[in-house]
Amino acid sequence: MMLLNSSDFCNFFINWIPSPRLRKYVYRILGMKIHPTAHIMRNCIFLDIKKIIIKERSIIGHNCLLDGRGFLYIGRDVNISSFTKIITATHLVDDPQFRGKALPVIIEDNVWIATSSIILPGVRIKKGAVVGAGSVVTKDVEEFCVVAGVPARIIKKRNPHLNYQLHSKPSRFL
Repeated sequence: MMLLNSSDFCNFFINWIPSPRLRKYVYRILGMKIHPTAHIMRNCIFLDIKKIIIKERSIIGHNCLLDGRGFLYIGRDVNISSFTKIITATHLVDDPQFRGKALPVIIEDNVWIATSSIILPGVRIKKGAVVGAGSVVTKDVEEFCVVAGVPARIIKKRNPHLNYQLHSKPSRFL
């Protein structure tokens, strides 16, 4: 008989609960450190939920992959758009045993990660940065930089005088 771990239980059962409040309550019981003002939309996939921290007013869109195996920190007022994948573990391609390696991903405050982006292990996205839709982030992104492409490259600088807080209140069925 196979037992489900907390991430599997969350992925197979909890993600189908229509109420975002109830889902968030269960995420906390299962070990995720999620602030009461943060929101996670439905159908997200979690790996090692106990190593994920989500701070105030951050919003995670539908169908995202949040990998906590190497540790995942999401700061305040972060908008992660739908279909984004944040990956914290990989394999060592030159290792004869093809061993794995886990590295943390840190996303600082006021970051926007646009839809269908991929963030790879060991990346730090600093305060106020923007990741363009469909980008693959392979290295750190500096403060207030806008990056896009595969691999992601700086395309411009963002206004450093950000003064906003996210106030999304999802409907009952998100």
